[in-house]
Amino acid sequence: MENPSLEANSQGHPFARLDPQTVLEAVESVGLYGDGRLLALNSYENRVYQVGLEEGAPVVVKFYRPARWSDAAILEEHAFVAELAEREIPAVPASVIDGRSLHDFAGYRFAVFPRRGGRAPELGDSATLEWIGRFIGRIHAVGSTRPYQARPELNPQTFGREPFDYLRTHDFLPPELATTWASVVEQALDGVARCYERAGELPLLRLHGDCHGGNVLWTPDGPHFVDFDDSRMGPAVQDLWMLLSGERQEMVGQMADVLAGYEDFCDFHPRQLYLVEALRTLRLIHYSSWLAMRWDDPAFPAAFPWFNTQRYWQDRILELREQVALMDEPPLWPV
Repeated sequence: MENPSLEANSQGHPFARLDPQTVLEAVESVGLYGDGRLLALNSYENRVYQVGLEEGAPVVVKFYRPARWSDAAILEEHAFVAELAEREIPAVPASVIDGRSLHDFAGYRFAVFPRRGGRAPELGDSATLEWIGRFIGRIHAVGSTRPYQARPELNPQTFGREPFDYLRTHDFLPPELATTWASVVEQALDGVARCYERAGELPLLRLHGDCHGGNVLWTPDGPHFVDFDDSRMGPAVQDLWMLLSGERQEMVGQMADVLAGYEDFCDFHPRQLYLVEALRTLRLIHYSSWLAMRWDDPAFPAAFPWFNTQRYWQDRILELREQVALMDEPPLWPV
């Protein structure tokens, strides 16, 4: 997902020309020769392929969505992940080929990554959550050493107000629901503002940004995160709350497990707990905008046929009303 201000919805189909032949020719342009095996991996924002090579193990090749990130923003992400790998933190950096990690071919920017396997983590297990917490703490210890310059900040403006403005000015809402939806979003954004006021001023750092269980691969050696594409500046709790699920008491225990590992490597400001439901609310608003801004990409109507139906927007109204109430509840434990 991205900052809605970065790309207009009128660009057509940015990946229409990216056929298998173009993928293989792009890989060959950096001196890697495919053996004909090509597997499209699960990605909608970008296009990602596993490519078999004539020599050596297969690689993963990511083609970046045109106009989403600047070259500088992509290279900042590459540099951050490389910094993590240099400190033996298990993340997967882009391969440097002929002195570069970002390459161009036929109008597409792409990067090559080593293939890393793994399975989904068992997020219901306390020891697993503590281990992941240690891992995130190590990432944040590095992420706090210096800020991004080219990547945006995750905040109520970029993940709330801008997506809201985009949706209400691009005719995605059914007319009979538009006024109700807009009113509920305004209430939700007011609740977000109150949460940020209670949390007070907090340090921002370089985050993974999209730290859910699907971006964690588990191996016998422990977890590693993949896909730092949404990395940006923000509060540390953004990389923690998406690991929580279930009823409130369950989330209290899960957060305790995560922080037991996290604080081995990085300090945690407890006031950030005021932001958990605010950040969840912002993600819900942002997600609808993300889908809307990608609706001209043929992959999106095929993958998300339920989007932009009346039922979809009715469900979002109910969901945000629930969030308005949750944001006024105390944090997971006293701060």
